[in-house]
Amino acid sequence: MLHPGDRVGVPWLGYTCGSCFYCRRGAENLCECAGFTGYTLDGGYAEYVAADSRYCLKIPDQYTDIDAAPLLCAGLIGYRAYRAAGSARNLGLYGFGAAAHLLTQLATQESRRVYAFVREGDLVGQRFALSLGAAWAGASTEHAPELLDAAIIFAPVGSLVPTALKATRPGGRVVCAGIHMSEIPAFPYALLWGERSVCSVANLTRADGADFMGIASHTKLQPTVQAFTLAQANVALSKLRAGTLAGCAVLRVLD
Repeated sequence: MLHPGDRVGVPWLGYTCGSCFYCRRGAENLCECAGFTGYTLDGGYAEYVAADSRYCLKIPDQYTDIDAAPLLCAGLIGYRAYRAAGSARNLGLYGFGAAAHLLTQLATQESRRVYAFVREGDLVGQRFALSLGAAWAGASTEHAPELLDAAIIFAPVGSLVPTALKATRPGGRVVCAGIHMSEIPAFPYALLWGERSVCSVANLTRADGADFMGIASHTKLQPTVQAFTLAQANVALSKLRAGTLAGCAVLRVLD
């Protein structure tokens, strides 16, 4: 329950109808009439925004505004993907950006082993992953020292699906966490056989948000943030496309 004066964040999911098939079965992340902040609802690239309080999340006190921002996007979708991966002991993360760098901290604190896969030749990304507690880091074309129990793909690269399946043991799961992904190439059934599975993650629910903020309030997460002014938004996006950001980019809209 929110109260006047609470410091809150506005997440991606900003509205659901509450009456469609998906809302009635507790899957409001799939609502047919959902509204999304900065996409179908005003906000995101804005100095001020009006938001439905039912979808806002109270920010844990130990995080500054800048450090809390990544929790509301990368953290939330990363957490839903993390839950979809199940109780994997060996967890592979393909694409080591904002979400993966937060999940690595959470997973290692839960005594899981994280294997980070980055772009070929990205030694900075490898060192970054290892500094956050990853047990191993290498290019997506390399083989981790152990089979994975589950893998989460954050990079929007469809060819990583068969790559991740090949690296995952029988009974394991590959979770596709991006909104968009390039075409997934054909692959032999043998990669899927052995009760491996592939699933996608779409959006989030308010329950996801409440759960994750609860975890963030008592788990030591340290977002690595590069802050930009609102006028520098295109600079931040350029760095993101070039893969030269370590951790998260945050727009500081008010000084």
